[in-house]
Amino acid sequence: MKIAIASGKGGTGKTTVAVNFAQVLAAAGQEVTLLDCDVEEPNVHLFLHPEFDSVSAVETTIPQVDEEKCTGCRVCAEVCEYHALAVLGKNVLVFPELCHACGACVRFCPEEAIVEIPREIGTIRKGRKGKIRLIEGRLNVGEVMSPAVIERVKKIGLDGKIGIIDAPPGTSCPVIAAVRDTDGVLLVTEPTPFGLYDLKLAVGMVRLLGIPCAVAINRSDLGEKELWRYCSDERIPIILEIPNDRRIAEAYSRGRTIIEELPEYREKFLQGWQALLESCSIA
Repeated sequence: MKIAIASGKGGTGKTTVAVNFAQVLAAAGQEVTLLDCDVEEPNVHLFLHPEFDSVSAVETTIPQVDEEKCTGCRVCAEVCEYHALAVLGKNVLVFPELCHACGACVRFCPEEAIVEIPREIGTIRKGRKGKIRLIEGRLNVGEVMSPAVIERVKKIGLDGKIGIIDAPPGTSCPVIAAVRDTDGVLLVTEPTPFGLYDLKLAVGMVRLLGIPCAVAINRSDLGEKELWRYCSDERIPIILEIPNDRRIAEAYSRGRTIIEELPEYREKFLQGWQALLESCSIA
């Protein structure tokens, strides 16, 4: 099974929920793969404290133009949907950060003057803590093509019985890359106007993708009840509520998880996981 933990905005506690779910399942004897797909700021390792045993590069391809063959016909620039090439006279400018490695420029160049060359955009680290295997994606500084790193993390990591994906925040391309083809999405939110607004965006995104979803509410004893009314009206199950407990914040500041510091929360997370599977119709 593949479950993504996502949120419409940053700071709602999605990584906290993802790591605690992984730990409580591991404590119950299950093998879990935890995928840190928040590749611009991966931070699962700060709470899991795994032993990393391998690092590999994530590469994409970009076009390289043979100036001897190029006639400046502009076909490459015209077929590029992402404006990664521009032709000035007979000079072809390549903008690597815009290239999606679709290969159209190579395919349609009439002079066969373009080849693809590799370009490193990030890294993947693999590690383990007990029964939890961590696959962490990290985008290189200055790069923007995070979906390519996310897709590589998923390809490597989603080969076990239980895969939990810590997705990036928001509703843009990286999030879609992380949650696509999963069995269910848990949207972590908070009972604030901003939390509700961004939750509505995230729900719309998940529904467009046709993926069942549920909600977890962090700091649930703060704010107004509009969030609960929205979930009720939209028939979105709330499977977990985490109160605004100072002890949780103190544990977080020390790089410790909820169930490590507060064992009384273990049953709450176990029940939340089972409710999530039932709400997403996962056996």
